[in-house]
Formats: sequence, structure tokens, C-alpha cells
Amino acid sequence: MQISERLQDNIDYMKANLPIGTSFDLMTRDLYLGETKAYFMGVNGFCKTEILQRIFSDLQDPSYMADGHVDDISHYVSAKIGYAQTSLTDSWEIIFRNVLSGPSVLFIDGFAQAVLIDVRTYPTRGIAEPDLERVTRGSRDGFVETLVVNANLIRRRVRSTKLTFAMHSVGSESKTDVCVAYLENTVNKGLLDKLSRTLDSLQVSALTMGAKSLEELLLRKHWWNPLPSMQITERPDVACSYLLEGHILVLVDNSPFVIVLPCTIFQFTQSAEDYYKSPAVSTYFRLVRFLCIPVSLLLMPLFLLAAAYFPDFSQRWGLLSSGDLGPVRLFFYVLTVEFLLDLFKYSSALSSGKFSGSLSMIGGLIIGDIAVSLNWVSVEVLFYGAVTLLASLSITGTEFSDGLRLYRILLIAATGFFGLPGFLTGLALVLLSAATTPTFGGFSYFWPLFPFNAKALGRLLFRSPTPKAQPSSVWDRGKAK
Repeated sequence: MQISERLQDNIDYMKANLPIGTSFDLMTRDLYLGETKAYFMGVNGFCKTEILQRIFSDLQDPSYMADGHVDDISHYVSAKIGYAQTSLTDSWEIIFRNVLSGPSVLFIDGFAQAVLIDVRTYPTRGIAEPDLERVTRGSRDGFVETLVVNANLIRRRVRSTKLTFAMHSVGSESKTDVCVAYLENTVNKGLLDKLSRTLDSLQVSALTMGAKSLEELLLRKHWWNPLPSMQITERPDVACSYLLEGHILVLVDNSPFVIVLPCTIFQFTQSAEDYYKSPAVSTYFRLVRFLCIPVSLLLMPLFLLAAAYFPDFSQRWGLLSSGDLGPVRLFFYVLTVEFLLDLFKYSSALSSGKFSGSLSMIGGLIIGDIAVSLNWVSVEVLFYGAVTLLASLSITGTEFSDGLRLYRILLIAATGFFGLPGFLTGLALVLLSAATTPTFGGFSYFWPLFPFNAKALGRLLFRSPTPKAQPSSVWDRGKAK
């Protein structure tokens, strides 16, 4: 619907569609530009008051209005408003979307166009290092909940003329700003087109949980695929490194992280810490992280299998200090330790920093010792559980680590109930689930292992020096479906 030339009709329409006069944060003013009536509206807290005061002080200055009338709105805006970004529109939909996003609107009597004045400002917290992606050296900044600030953090690092931020609006009610960032000369055009079409066609009222809600809308997954299909990062340097490799970044307003597309399983084994140490040291710790994946997944199920169903083997290798623990009792011990360690992990993660250290000490020293004394667990099971927890915490991707935890519980349950056949069946189901994990655009989840690319795989396994760290051209991963 288009606006009217009559100012009063536009004011009445605004009042009929917005809670003006009821909602305290909607501010309006009746103005005179010379002898021409005008009407201003904005959201209190979203507008830079000092700049607006200067703009309207100039507009209402008699020296600005030689004849007292506004005759050409386009020329008037170009000549009189020089302190802010402005645009003209005749669409009510565009006006409402912009006003509720931050820009203010100015209606001038006699014109079927409104002036959008972008002097927005958003409340934001300070830029700080993300808790889940800390490094011993390197930058200490991280993404925040304001999209413009996040875009600036990326532009500050990548000052390329090819860097593009394409804006989309998602949510019929929330009208959430979603920005797609890419390099024009390296981006996969098929993936970019598919992403743009998907964002524009999403039928949803609001992105309740920001980028996480968008992630689930972009790619519908089955419950038997717990591994993450999209990588998220809160570090601008990590996001920019993927951007330069041809990836696409998706920034969602009100979310302090970005989505990286496309995604492979090997991306969850990378860490920014690798590039702030020497290549030899980084390669060693990268291989340690790779080793932590099978340790986190298989250590507890293999221990249960060997100790419960192959007692001679467990006695020979010293897996248990005593041989009087039966399969049922061991199975109960393993489940108890899994529950206790998860309880300690999440309680310390979600509690205040003042108490998380205390919770960890209480869990490790007091509760663990009492559990052994009450025969709820054994020392051996507690030890293997602690090693499993350390291996899980060493994996940089928390969502990937949580997915492995579900796989581990499946293997433990299958092993506890059915022994060796159950373990083998559970392992086959885990491999099948991982192999069928979908990705946005239809790219292989196991690239560069499949399809095989030896050079790219070598770059993932071994940290190369900076002159060789990036390929001369973007790796070919196929085309988006």
C-alpha cells in the first residue's frame, strides 16, 4: 500500500497501525518546515538525538526556506539534510519495517513520499573475547548482538572491494535483519543463490532464538543426526579466515555469532589457537585433538565391553583392580559416572563464574569420593569417565562434542544390553548416522576425505606455515544442489 499526498491521512494511518500514544517508546512531532506541515516519527532509544536535533534545527531555520514552501522533496532532501543517510519511499511496508528497525521517518504535506532518516544507534555490550573460543595469544574481540558492529569487525579485517553484505529480512512479525557476507570473486554462486532464495522464502513469524532458529530453518534435520550441520563462531578472525577461503557468513541481528557455510566435519576440529603458535607445536596439538574424538566416543564403551564380557582380557591388561564386578554392576557404574560427569559439566557451565570453580572442586573431590565409598561407582570407572570428559572438553566444537556424547550413550547402552554384537551394531548405526548428516547446499560432510582431496586433507591434519596456509585458489567442493 502506498502513502497519500495528504499529511493528515498518513498520520491517521500511522496511528491506526501503530500504538502511538500508548507505547511510550514511539515518539512523534508535528513540525513546520517554513510554512509546510510535516510529521516526524521514530523509536526512542534507536535514534541519535544530537544529530536529529541538528537536522531539524537547520530545517526549521528561516534562512533554509527562501520562499517558505517545499516544492521538490527530492531536491529538498538532497540540499537540506547532509548529516545522515536518507532515502525516499512510498511504501507503508518499507516505512514500518525501517521505523521499527531504527531509522526515523519524516512525512511532508503534499508529497506521496516519505523521507527515511537513518541516524540509528543500538544499545550494545562491550566487545570481549568469547568464553568458548579463547586463545592464549591473539585478538581479544568477539562478535556482539548488534549486526552493524559485527559487520564492522569483519570489514576491519577484510578491506576488499569484493566484500559484500547482502541484507534480508526474516520473520513476518520480528522482521529480523539477516546479513549474508561473501567475497564476490571467490563465493560459490550456486550456494549463494540457494541461500538467498531460501532466506527470502522462509515462512516464519519470528527468529525467536536468533541465529540458532535460522539454522534450524535453513536445514531440516532428522533426530538421528545429532552432529552439527553448520558451524558457528564468535571470533571475527576465524570468520574472516573462512570468508577468504570462499565460505559464506550469515549474520543475524541480536546474535553474537555467525554461521559459516558450507560445513564439513573437519571444521569442528580446527582452533584459532593453532595459528598463534609455531607450525610444529600447532600440528602436535591438532593431532591430539583428532585423537580426542575416538577417545571421547569409544573409551567408555570399549572399557565396558572388555571389563564386563571379557574378564580375562581386562585382568591381563589391568583394567580393573578386582574381578568381582559383574556386567550388570559395571553397566550401572558406567551410566552413573556418565550422569554425574554431565551434571558437573553443565552445572559449572551454566552457573556464575564465582561458583563454577567451586562446583568443579566439589564434584571432583567430595562427590566422587563419596560415590566410591557408597559403591555407586568404582575408582576405575570414575577414572575412565574423567579421561572421557577431558577428551570431550578438548574438542573445540561444543555442539560436535555434545553430538559425540549422544553417540557414546548409544554405544554404552547397546554394549551393556547385548555385549559385543550390541557394540558392533551400535558402532554401525553411529557411522551410518554420521555419514547421512545433511549439509546446506548438498556438499559432502566428509570433504576432503570424500570426495578425496589429498592436498586439502594434509592442510587440515598438519598446520602449514603462513606462506603456504591458504591455497592459490578456492578448493573445489562441487556445486550446491
